[in-house]
Amino acid sequence: MAAGYLEILRARHAARLLVGTLVGRLPNATAAIAIVLFVRAEGGTYGLAGGLAAVYGVANAAGQPVLGRLVDLHGQPRVQLPAALASALAMAGFAFTGTHPLPLAYACVAAAGLLTPPLEGGLRALWPSVLGREEQVHTAYAMDAVAQEVMFTVGPLLVTLCVSLWSAEAALLILNAVGVLGALSVVVSPPSRAWRSAPREAHWLGALRSPGLLALLGALLFVGMALGSITVASVPYADDHGGDAVYGWLMAALGLGALIGGTAYGARRWTGEPARRLQALVALLAVCYLPLTLMPGAVAMVLLTVLAGVFLAPCIACAFVLVDRHAPSGTVTEAFSWLVTTFTVGASVGTGLAGPVVEAGGALWGFALPGVAGGVSLLVLLATGRVLAAPAGRAVVAASSENDPNRAAEPRFSSGDRA
Repeated sequence: MAAGYLEILRARHAARLLVGTLVGRLPNATAAIAIVLFVRAEGGTYGLAGGLAAVYGVANAAGQPVLGRLVDLHGQPRVQLPAALASALAMAGFAFTGTHPLPLAYACVAAAGLLTPPLEGGLRALWPSVLGREEQVHTAYAMDAVAQEVMFTVGPLLVTLCVSLWSAEAALLILNAVGVLGALSVVVSPPSRAWRSAPREAHWLGALRSPGLLALLGALLFVGMALGSITVASVPYADDHGGDAVYGWLMAALGLGALIGGTAYGARRWTGEPARRLQALVALLAVCYLPLTLMPGAVAMVLLTVLAGVFLAPCIACAFVLVDRHAPSGTVTEAFSWLVTTFTVGASVGTGLAGPVVEAGGALWGFALPGVAGGVSLLVLLATGRVLAAPAGRAVVAASSENDPNRAAEPRFSSGDRA
């Protein structure tokens, strides 16, 4: 299992790009909890804290595809680094001014979210030119999905560590400064500087003119809803079975399951049509959500939550392959950014929907939502199966070794952009 990942990490620039991207995304991964802790330290209410965190999330979801399109048009260094600096400065402004005046606080967090650089989409656009072989890129996508789970687990711990050692204000400043350093490490690397988007057809819809991409985004919206609803349904369950400690274990178990599933998925070289594989993975994801409605004791529930998370990272990794395949020429960063936005919006909708459902029917109904959302996602994939399985209808290539002046092409990658 380790051999496949080590092969990826030994590739020139691969480890640097992966680590730099993860570090650069720390501000985004920690923004919600950092904002909440800062507002509470300033004496603000939970309502204000939640409102500011929500504004950041909405602005971030809106900004990713816009900045992704700019990356496709102008290259990574010209967009990623200025965006990272501007986002960090906006969050620093929030840290220094606090919650008063309130309009300025909302403006600062909105700007910080809107200008968050699309490092995630940028990394996936770089993998084909760094690795070359399709099976290696598929493994890198799985490793990428696993690394995200690690980041979203470690990130909140870093926030609480900074708050305990210094202050909530320091946490905002330090993590955003570290994020700029991560973005800088990526954009000064040779692959990022050399990368250019493939020729693109001017169209106001950009990546969204691809029917296959729209079908995929529709399915992943409901996967995001499933994940968001679990985080809310787990609260009343934890209240009845041990409180905050149990809630923390449930959330950690969900991440652990995704780590296990993603690691195992990426260790194998898959053959066959990825659209059908995604259908099978989403079906398994939905089925594994159903046992949560049993709501057994805390220990058994933690184990069931691990199971519920096992197929999440494989679904995301397989979706990356399909995004890469269906993104119109010259729009790959934007396409991956739309996936990030769709998943974020889905999780937010799931969170908002689970609240009234739990109030009406308790934790049982709340835990039924993920299975229903997973089932709807599967129906979307089945209904659009022909669209997803169809070829993108254009010549797509992946660059071979960046030292090859002839740029020998390998078919099937849309993100094999050339310098």
